[in-house]
Order: sequence, then C-alpha cells, then structure tokens
Amino acid sequence: MRILYKIANKLFRIVKKILKLLTSRMVIIGVALLLEFCWLAGIMMQLNEKSVYINYAVTILSLIAVLSIINNPKMNPGYKLMWAVCILALPVTGICLYGILGHSSVARKFRTHYDTVLLSQGGVLGEEEETRKKLEEENILAAGQSSYLTNYAHYPVYENTETEYYPLGDVWFEHFIEELKKAEHYIFMEYFIISEGYLWDTVLEILKEKAAAGVDVRVIYDDFGCVTTLPYQYYKSLQQMGIKCAAFNQFRPVLNVILNNRDHRKIAVIDGHTAFTGGINLADEYINRKERFGHWKDSGICLHGEAVWSFTVMFLQMWSTITGMECNFESYRPEIYHEEAFKKDGFVQPYCDSPLDGETVGEHVYLNIISQAKKYLYIFTPYLIPDNETLTALCMAAKRGVDVRIVTPGIPDKKIVYILTQANYEILLESGVQIYQYTPGFIHSKSFVCDDEVATVGTINMDYRSMYLHFECGVWMYGSSAVAQVKEDALTTFEQCEQINMDYCRKKNFAVRALRGALKFLAPLL
Repeated sequence: MRILYKIANKLFRIVKKILKLLTSRMVIIGVALLLEFCWLAGIMMQLNEKSVYINYAVTILSLIAVLSIINNPKMNPGYKLMWAVCILALPVTGICLYGILGHSSVARKFRTHYDTVLLSQGGVLGEEEETRKKLEEENILAAGQSSYLTNYAHYPVYENTETEYYPLGDVWFEHFIEELKKAEHYIFMEYFIISEGYLWDTVLEILKEKAAAGVDVRVIYDDFGCVTTLPYQYYKSLQQMGIKCAAFNQFRPVLNVILNNRDHRKIAVIDGHTAFTGGINLADEYINRKERFGHWKDSGICLHGEAVWSFTVMFLQMWSTITGMECNFESYRPEIYHEEAFKKDGFVQPYCDSPLDGETVGEHVYLNIISQAKKYLYIFTPYLIPDNETLTALCMAAKRGVDVRIVTPGIPDKKIVYILTQANYEILLESGVQIYQYTPGFIHSKSFVCDDEVATVGTINMDYRSMYLHFECGVWMYGSSAVAQVKEDALTTFEQCEQINMDYCRKKNFAVRALRGALKFLAPLL
C-alpha cells in the first residue's frame, strides 16, 4: 500500500508540474503567437491558391523584398543571405517571418519617444578636451578606439574614475549590497532578468527600506527577459511598495517587430557616483545560490567617479522613453552628491549600443580591439556566434602572431546555441586561435582584455542578437586597474578549462556536423 501511495504521489507531482508548465505565461503567449502566425500565413496561402493574380502579386512582392534586402547597405551579409533564401523558397511564410523578425529597429512609437528624449537632452554628455589630448599623447591607437565611441556612440571618455572588476557574481554581490545600503539620494536599476529568490529578495528589502526613507528608487526590467521569472505586471507590485518601476516592451501575444528587440542591459547607479554593469542579472544562479548548468561564472565591474554620469544618462533616457516622464538630467550629476575629488584610474568610457541608430557599436568596439591587438587577446563569451567580419578579424589576428584565446561554456544553457558555438571552432583553430571550454559549468561573462592596455566588460554577447537587435552597454578602459584584473581572471580561468583541439571538432558524428551547417545558416535568428 505504501508503494502505491508513493507512486500516486509521484504521478501527482509530475501532473502538477506539467499543468504548471502548460499554464505558464511563456507557454500561453507562445501558443498565441504560433496560432496568430499560422492564421496569417493560412489566409495568405488560401488567397494565393484561389487566385492566379494573387499568386503573381506574392511572387512580385517576394522579388521586391529580396531586392530591398540585397540593396540594404547597413544589413549584415549573413542576414541578407538567410532572408533572401527563405523568401524565395517559401514566399508566403518567408515574407510573414521577415515582416515580424527581419528588422533591427523597434516600433515607430518607441523610436519616436526615444528620439524625442535624446533630442531634448542632447547636450548633457560632453567630453573634456584635456582628457582627449592626454589619451592621444599616451597611446594614439587607443585614442582612436575611444574616438569611435565619442563620435558614433556619442559617449565621452573620462579620466577621474576608479574601476574594480569582479571575476564572479558571488564576489560582485557582496560589494553590490554594500553600495546599495549606502544610498542616500537615488538608486537606478535596469536589468534584463529579475528572478524571485535569495538575491532579489535581499535587494528588494533594501530598495523598500530606501524608498520608505525618501530615496528615489527606480527599476526597469525587460518583460520578455522576466516572462518566466516574475508574475504578470510585476511592476505594479513594486509601485505599491513605493518603488518606481517600469517594464520594457511589455510582452503581449501580438506579432510585431518590437518582439525582436529587448533591453539586455544591466545597470545600477547609486547617488550618481557609483555604477555597476557586466553580465550579471538579478537571479540566484548568477551568484551560485542555485545550480544551473554547473558552476556559473559571470563577471561585473564597478565604477566610482565621473564616468558614472554616462550610465545615469543611459538609464534616464530609457526611463523617460518608457514612462513618458520628463526628467531634469542635470540634477543627477556625480558631483552633486560627492563633493570630494574623484581619483584617477586610467581612462574609462561607458557606452551604449542600440538598434535605433544603425550603428553596431558593440561589434565595432570588439573589432577595434581585435584589429589593433599586438601581443595577446583574451575573450570570455557564452555564445561564440560571430558574423563573418568578426570571425575573419579573429582569424587574421591569430595569423599575424597575436595570442588569441577564447573561453566558452563547458556546460551549455541552450543546447542548440552550444552546437552553433562549436560550429565555429574548426576555422578558428585552423587559424591559430586557442579555444577553451570552462569545464566547471557555464560562463556568462562578456569581456575582452588586450596587451595589458585595453579591456571592455559589459553585456554584449558575440552573437547576432546582441550585435544587431538588443539595447546593450559596456565599459571600455585603457590603463585602468580593471584591465590587469581582467587579465588575471583570464589566466586563472584558463587553468580551469579544457583546451579544444581539432580532433574534438572532427570526431563529431555526421548528424551533428550536418546540424552545425544548418544552424550556421540560421544563426541570425538565434
């Protein structure tokens, strides 16, 4: 009888889990989107079959779409090839998909609001001429990398800013909590994922306490990023606690372009003089309080000084766009709540990448570092899905004698993406690039360090979505303390990794190798 009871209890738990999954917000929205797409494609196919004229119209429309794609000078060649083949092979389905997923710009209403905010606050970010000259005198090549960010991303370089790099989320969390507790005036937080658990509960208690004490607390989270981790319309719960909160692009079961663009940034600003960014989201796995995919290695960085102003502006621009609230940006400058002079620590330049400006800032920061590397280049990335330009640059750097090493996960979070990441190993190894897999588990860090001079730490993955579709951010540094700290972390991490050789790539069976080829074609969608 006891055995039957255990079996029944186990079956009950399984059924309960299945019902919970089937009624989850993600599944409901996914089914709704699938039905909507099938309905739209079905109507077009029926019309196409019933009328020869509609058939001709679809064919002409397909050709126009393909010509438009081919002649788009700003579209990546990988995108062009994939969409051209899809539309020509399956005109109706291909056109529907391209209309929903084929654009890198968000909905017109959001763009209008965002552009209005940028125009109204156009003069808040200015660069000190003396800082620019000093960097040019120290290293003209580094100054060129910095000039790109100033001229095309429109974020200045700073000198009076301390940097501290955290090689693990566990270490980052301790400092993060300490700084939150010190807040006296405002806390701005913008994260792709917030998940209920120990980390968020700890942070939330501080935020509630600070809000009750009169501190201006604001939170932005990406609604899609939190679709399985937070209750529906969670921002209302935070608002009831006295915390100002907004959700980026609330996820609804309606097919539209805006579903393709997410706020992947991780930003925390405290009183204007301290800021955090990096790969770490507000969820327990990021600090190894919950095990997912083995040991989770992530990295973050803290800035203390004038450069925090750029992160404050990034946050306020997004906040004003989402909420429609007007903000006096000038009242949040670093020096207002920090009268002492900030310490110098090399040159620091926070930057933002957006799908709205037609400029792939994140990718170009990486390309500048790769192309100018002289001795070594160490890279951490969870997804190694570069476009042809980045792949070629990495191969050429290794071929000219640069010690190029890339660390990817040993345990994947997404198996399909993991297979695609490994599809790029062979060509890189042939060129002399060294590939390491982090055997303890999953590495989520996104960082570059080069020649003991330059480093960047941020949210930008080496994949199409981060490079072309998402709102991202990072910190470029020259001669800062964090540059040496990133290098030290890389050297320590290599010892924990399995170095990949050519046999590893070629021993995979035919089915896996065939799947890799198919996935490389679909890489722009993954």
